[in-house]
Amino acid sequence: MQLLNPKNFNDLFPDEKTNQIFRKTIEFFENKGLESIKEDDQNMVFCDDWIAYNKEIGAYATLLTPAGYGDADSRWDMNRIAQFNEVLGFYGLSFQYNYQVSILGLGPIWMGDNEEVKHRTAQMLKDAGIFAFGLSEKQHGADLYSNEVKLYPQGDGKYLAKGDKYYIGNGNKAAYVSTFGRYADTDDYVFFVVESSHPNYECVKKINTAGVRPAYVAAYTLHDYPITKKEIISSGNLAWDSALNTINVGKFQLGFASIGICTHALYEAINHSHNRWLYGHRVTDFPHIKKLFNESYVRLMAMKLFGLRAIDYFRSASDDDRRYLLYNPIQKMKVTTQGMKVIEMLLDAIAAKGYEQDTFFELAVRDIGMIPRLEGTTHVNMALVIKFLQNYFFNPADFPEIPTRDDIANDDYILNQKAGSLRSVRFPDYKLPYQGISTPNIEVFKQQIELLRDFLGTTPPSPEQAKNVDYMLALGEIFTMVAYAQLILENAKIHKVATEVIDEIFNFIVRDTSSYALNLMMNYANSGEQEALLRKMLMTPVNDEAVSNKVWKEHVLSLEGTYEMK
Repeated sequence: MQLLNPKNFNDLFPDEKTNQIFRKTIEFFENKGLESIKEDDQNMVFCDDWIAYNKEIGAYATLLTPAGYGDADSRWDMNRIAQFNEVLGFYGLSFQYNYQVSILGLGPIWMGDNEEVKHRTAQMLKDAGIFAFGLSEKQHGADLYSNEVKLYPQGDGKYLAKGDKYYIGNGNKAAYVSTFGRYADTDDYVFFVVESSHPNYECVKKINTAGVRPAYVAAYTLHDYPITKKEIISSGNLAWDSALNTINVGKFQLGFASIGICTHALYEAINHSHNRWLYGHRVTDFPHIKKLFNESYVRLMAMKLFGLRAIDYFRSASDDDRRYLLYNPIQKMKVTTQGMKVIEMLLDAIAAKGYEQDTFFELAVRDIGMIPRLEGTTHVNMALVIKFLQNYFFNPADFPEIPTRDDIANDDYILNQKAGSLRSVRFPDYKLPYQGISTPNIEVFKQQIELLRDFLGTTPPSPEQAKNVDYMLALGEIFTMVAYAQLILENAKIHKVATEVIDEIFNFIVRDTSSYALNLMMNYANSGEQEALLRKMLMTPVNDEAVSNKVWKEHVLSLEGTYEMK
């Protein structure tokens, strides 16, 4: 598996239409050029040129229309949907954000039961329509229980929609804004669509943000907006489930945005550092710079290995296999925060250069920290993760092996996800991914896994500790490393990743796990038995200079000069 390189894009998909969309998208941005992208960013210019080109190549229409509603090549295929985020993120988060919030806006439509709206939506996508997800409100954020937008009945199946929404991407030009609210008379939940061009829809303002500046994050108000059954896309439980399941789909995309940003930043950073001389030496000759680049590279590779493998679980989901509900919040929470770590290390390597306005890196520094804080905070997603602890370690079930899901198929289940208890989700034996593969640092991490299982089995959190949200979130950080490592290792075997890269990945996994164990031990009250196990979990990775040098020479330094955006 390789990092994305637009200069050497290999057709990744089994059908020509998808490959053509990816190639033409890369061609558009390469022709647009970095200077134009940066000018648009600094002047907060909305991406109308990209939207017009998207109509020409049919990108959104092909990628975001489920089978049966669009052209023959249209399908809801999470493999290509997710990876398109990486390409857009590679050129700038504002482009990815336009796509991301369109996915969110489309979710309730495709999950709803209004066929007329679905067919109108398919045509809007062909006309290069973009979409918005009207969920959050200024006073309540994404708290669905406190939603104040209401539909007021007028008789004969007619309603007037009233209320305000806040922080709504694409709220300026969305063909449809899928808006979440309640019926004023029954208090039941409802999703309905409104058009941003309607006279009763007021786009109040653009909410300017420190990053993603060209994106339009809107506040909007509905002034007695007329609604009929033709605009209602779901009600009651279906509306509630559509809100939650759309967020499941939407937040999954964010990790790929981080991967795209970090990949472009890595190319720019290695090109700059290797061609800069200090004290008679290339900057990349300094040991601490090599270490920063090595670790940035292996953390980025781990992000991509996890993200691609998580696609396989999402596409293979069913009522009987809901493991994706663990991996999706990790994709949202862990992959995106790892992106912050990668940019921070690369910034340490290139220093002042990273703040120069004519670089892509300056964009990356501003934008990368926003991604973990969209579609639910890191803490919200960690709270989901800890619900899987017990079954992951102590209640294994048999599952067929999940293959690489790059096949041509419409992912019906993703648009019809089952809502239910997260604690009922089962997993196979956690040791299975470690069969048939070993490196020195994998072996160290396996010891840490067993110590965590012992901790949970013999000294589990007391009732007081379990009620302490901070304590459980800190414990969840350790568990997350186990699930994160699982998918990384599964995909490393599938893609035959070089052994030295795998070992360097597990080097940082061992270190990070030790740091999370230290945090749990030092900042919270633990029993003597718990503290003893946490102390044992503080392990040192195997640092092999020959392995590190091989990663540096064969995988990192070899990237120098292979890509530069003009």
